[in-house]
Amino acid sequence: MAKRVYNFNAGPATLPVPVLERAKDEMLDWENTGMSVMEVSHRSKEYDAMHHEAMSLVKELMGWPDGYKVLWLQGGASTQFLMVPQNLSVPGKPMEYVNTGAWSKKAIKEAKLFGEVKVVASSEDKNFSYIPKDVSFSEDAAFAHITGNNTIFGTEWHYDPKVPSDVPLVVDMSSNLMDKVIDVKRIALLYAGVQKNLGPAGVTLAVIREDLLPKAPEKAPTMLKYSTHAAEDSLFNTPPCWAIYMCKLVLEYMKEKGGVPYFERINREKAKLLYDAIENSGGFYKGHADPDSRSLMNVTFKLPTEDLEKQIVDEAKKTGMVGLKGHRSVGGMRASIYNAMSMDGVKHLVEFLKDFQAKNQ
Repeated sequence: MAKRVYNFNAGPATLPVPVLERAKDEMLDWENTGMSVMEVSHRSKEYDAMHHEAMSLVKELMGWPDGYKVLWLQGGASTQFLMVPQNLSVPGKPMEYVNTGAWSKKAIKEAKLFGEVKVVASSEDKNFSYIPKDVSFSEDAAFAHITGNNTIFGTEWHYDPKVPSDVPLVVDMSSNLMDKVIDVKRIALLYAGVQKNLGPAGVTLAVIREDLLPKAPEKAPTMLKYSTHAAEDSLFNTPPCWAIYMCKLVLEYMKEKGGVPYFERINREKAKLLYDAIENSGGFYKGHADPDSRSLMNVTFKLPTEDLEKQIVDEAKKTGMVGLKGHRSVGGMRASIYNAMSMDGVKHLVEFLKDFQAKNQ
């Protein structure tokens, strides 16, 4: 096998090597069908079994109780920005959002097409460097929406906002799906593009409380109703078979390693190692996010000059590290350390940062 790099891209992101190796082994003959999973009919018994096993593993690993449906959808989380209000808006009731960055702003923009939107809290005043504290939603809201993690600014929710019991909480977990144990029972609808922590680009995971399924307007487009996909177990139309298969392999790998609790422990160790290196640099590296809002998945920071930032990205590639350039909208650096990023990869980055500082300070 050719030498693999440490992939710090924000997404599509690094995947577990054992998963990639298994997919390679099964590429030409999956489940003794004599075909790749990309060639097998989605109506076949072999595909059907794999499809439903992947759904069951999502519920098992995250601890979803009865009364929720797991859906495999298409169109990315960006399509969810409009599907959520399309299905859950209520005439005369505001849809309430917290604005914590670029993805929240996109979701808010789409929601405004379907009715009144109320932004109950925002961190835009400090360039989205923090998660607003003591957030609460009103009793008359159609639903409450938060973005669990912001890849661009490197912030993550580490507490539960106050949501009235009869107001559905919607969470975009595209970039922090299964990075730590959460109380899923407080969530009415979770959605996530899987290409950060669970699989390749091409499929979106949604988990929805079943009592919300009938809420979509009758005249809503068929493919934009959660009820359409729930009724057919995400087989109403041809699903993204390969992407779902890859998610199933990742879920099996996660279960074998010890599930979400195992990855939470490793993720916290990786994040601490990297944040400590930034904090102990004497200001040479400066983190963007406030300490209590730091993401476990996306570590954002800057160097003293843009020239140094360009130099460090170039030199990092020579040592086998890619994807460290910050998002074009904010600049700086970003190291995405998702579940599949190894501790060795983070240690390699930390040593490189120390060495670069010593040579360029």
